[in-house]
Amino acid sequence: MRKMKLLNIRLAQFKNYPQANFSFVGGINCFLGRNGIGKTNILDAIYYLAFTKSAFNAVDKDNILHEESFFSIKASFEIEEKAVEVLCAVRLGEKKMVRWAGKEYERLSEHIGKLPLVIIVPQDTDIVREASEMRRKFFDNLLCQLDQEYLKLLVNYNHLLKQRNALLKSFLEKSRFSAEQIAPYDELMIPLALNIAENRKALMEKFLPIFKAFYQDLSDGQEEVSINYDTRVNNSFENDFKAQHQKDFRQGRTTLGIHKDDYLFLSEGKAVKKFGSQGQQKSFVIALKLAQFDLLKTSKNQKPLLLLDDVFDKLDDKRIAYLLQMMADGRFGQIFLTDARPERSKEYLRNIDTDKKFFELDLKTQENV
Repeated sequence: MRKMKLLNIRLAQFKNYPQANFSFVGGINCFLGRNGIGKTNILDAIYYLAFTKSAFNAVDKDNILHEESFFSIKASFEIEEKAVEVLCAVRLGEKKMVRWAGKEYERLSEHIGKLPLVIIVPQDTDIVREASEMRRKFFDNLLCQLDQEYLKLLVNYNHLLKQRNALLKSFLEKSRFSAEQIAPYDELMIPLALNIAENRKALMEKFLPIFKAFYQDLSDGQEEVSINYDTRVNNSFENDFKAQHQKDFRQGRTTLGIHKDDYLFLSEGKAVKKFGSQGQQKSFVIALKLAQFDLLKTSKNQKPLLLLDDVFDKLDDKRIAYLLQMMADGRFGQIFLTDARPERSKEYLRNIDTDKKFFELDLKTQENV
């Protein structure tokens, strides 16, 4: 199995950090300190290195330290015993810069998947509870890390969707529809949508058995769960898509396509979103994330980085014990976690036989004390 280790990270004017440097161990790295001190911001900086964007704030300029004009995140990785430097920098009014081993990318999308990563955060229950966009985002995140070609398909589709919607909006404003003008978008988007849907179906065939196994462990095998990929992109999609022209015109947007797909989370045949208890929803989310980790590990032949934000505070004892057992069994690779209660983390992790490092953060240093 390929080995990947984040050796250190250097922050400049990123969120609440004017300057900070952290060196890591290959096992468990735990950031400790009161709420609001900036623990999660360190996890977000690591996330930036993998995805060239924040896990929490999509607007890059909002991640620059107050009243400053840029931020940079520099990191040293050891990948297959070779040192690799990664840089992500944002300056107001300029294009975002990402470099791998000193070479800048022409397209940021080329970087996705090079540093496989899974993050578990308190907001993850939104994947179950909120609109279909959250579920598409979760599975697309996984697919994009697994397959650069899928990422290209998705980027192209979303670009065309934005243009087509702008055109439909202009039709609505002028009260005039033009089949001639909309046709080029149809011809480009239909094969893209069909290809994306096939990729999503293929992913579900691999993902579902892994997910079910994790959920069975978490629930002691008491419930039968499933995930149904719900799409109208099928064999009749080309005709169906073109048949929507008048509806699209009336609504000023594209009303059919893979951007309307959903994933139905079911327990005993009932929607977890509507009928699942809080405990069932949390188990569903943990099983989703662990299946994501496992599929990335198998497909890329390396263990992804694992970021755990405030999990000891938000999960119950049973689910915490399950994660701790997986850590003890060596199922994960390098782990980065946060906790507002230092003694709790130290107690939980005390008997896990791996390298551990605790970073106790305060307002003065905002780095290792």
